[in-house]
Amino acid sequence: MPGGKVGGVGDVVRDLPAALARLSWSATVVTPSYGTFARVPHSRKLGSINVWFRAGRHVVDVFEVPGSLPEVRNIVFEHALFSPLGPGKVYCAADSEGPFATDASKFAFLGAATASWIRQLGEPPDIVHLHDWHAAFYCLLRNFDPGFSCLQEIPTVFTIHNLSYQGTRPLSGDDSSLEAWFPGLDYEPALVRDPLQTHCINPLALAIRTADRISTVSPTYAQEILRPSVPDQGFIGGEGLEIQLANAARAGRLVGILNGCEYSGTEGRRPGWQRIVSAARTQVFDWLEANPVDPIHKLAAARLDALPKRRPAYVLTSIGRLVQQKVSLFLENVAGGPSAIEQIVANLGSRGVLFLLGSGEPALEQRMYDVAQRSPRLIFLRGYSETLAEPLYHAGDLFLMPSSFEPCGISQMLAMRAAQPCVVHGVGGLRDTVEDNKTGFVFEGDTPARQAANFVAAVDKALALKSNAPERWQNLRRKAAAQRFDWARSARQTIDELYQSAN
Repeated sequence: MPGGKVGGVGDVVRDLPAALARLSWSATVVTPSYGTFARVPHSRKLGSINVWFRAGRHVVDVFEVPGSLPEVRNIVFEHALFSPLGPGKVYCAADSEGPFATDASKFAFLGAATASWIRQLGEPPDIVHLHDWHAAFYCLLRNFDPGFSCLQEIPTVFTIHNLSYQGTRPLSGDDSSLEAWFPGLDYEPALVRDPLQTHCINPLALAIRTADRISTVSPTYAQEILRPSVPDQGFIGGEGLEIQLANAARAGRLVGILNGCEYSGTEGRRPGWQRIVSAARTQVFDWLEANPVDPIHKLAAARLDALPKRRPAYVLTSIGRLVQQKVSLFLENVAGGPSAIEQIVANLGSRGVLFLLGSGEPALEQRMYDVAQRSPRLIFLRGYSETLAEPLYHAGDLFLMPSSFEPCGISQMLAMRAAQPCVVHGVGGLRDTVEDNKTGFVFEGDTPARQAANFVAAVDKALALKSNAPERWQNLRRKAAAQRFDWARSARQTIDELYQSAN
């Protein structure tokens, strides 16, 4: 559904059910309407359910809406509590009531609505598959509310997409707290509490402790999260939940299943240089029309106008969210000098250009803008556009993805699919998808500073190979494009290692 896909969770919830359907499974996706999806063309109201929340009865309308495959049912719940900031707002970016306050209340209500809907179905599902902390509140009612004890007969599996976001809220004493959402619930504190903030509920920890099976979105990430995070050494692991995850692993409940990528259709030829510049210019002009005084867009327009008429020797690309996970190594200083991204662009000189497409945390956007002001060959395109991202994947010579950690990653798969080799940090799903010197380039390091230095060196090495060994470079491009991380494989593993093992 347009507007409903946010990040990697959106990719999985869109693509995995379709892959399961192609393996003859019947899949149903349940999400909030966010005040908009129930109104899409050809939506159909199925009825209403009563949901008890915050000591009151709420009538939630249930709609079935069309999707990409007729074999996949799409169910949305419509209620004002699912759109507290207005229609179409999936997340609350900044919350005056504290971290996750608005979103946690919304998704706690989703857990109650989902449990209520499943309980009244004439034929219950064989499996309930929950994704990330947003869906974990279902486990609260399944395990502790006698009115939902029937749900314990349905195997429940849980997929961790990113341990950095856990949805932690107080147990009580707040409008956005467990006891405010479900007053009188006789819960077991040891299964609900955050390991460090014991006055809080941690929905992610709750699901890890109580789900029948747990998965992460890559095999390497499943191993990394068993160790505590050590930021000073540049390692991000279990983020405070490593003990709970290690317990799950010892019990045989934890598995890593790599996400997939779509490979349907032909990928097309590499777009010409002027087409890329024109597409970027058109997108920036659209952004400027919406916000004519935005200095970041104005700088991007000026940088695009200053580009040469002919394609440079090196066209580098990077596409992704501007969050600490994705860009901290870009902005890490190298050997007391400028940041890694500044050194990479400086090393290109007049022979190359780096297109950086993405948006995210305002502070990181500002830092990237500051770098772009000092680096004429860095084209910072602050925002996101599918129509621009697709040609950039095909046009680039080298894709940069230096995530400090990466549960799976999709951008590297899309770049490889388009025959654009990647420079990646050897962590998580990046390690599982890119093979150094064969399908791309992998760097490591035991501190953030060393990682940043090795990142710059890996980019230099890749561009030297392109210049000095064109046959080897073309062979590497072909091998990158030949890799297949398809959803059919992921779906088969999900069935074998999650669904059938949970029964």
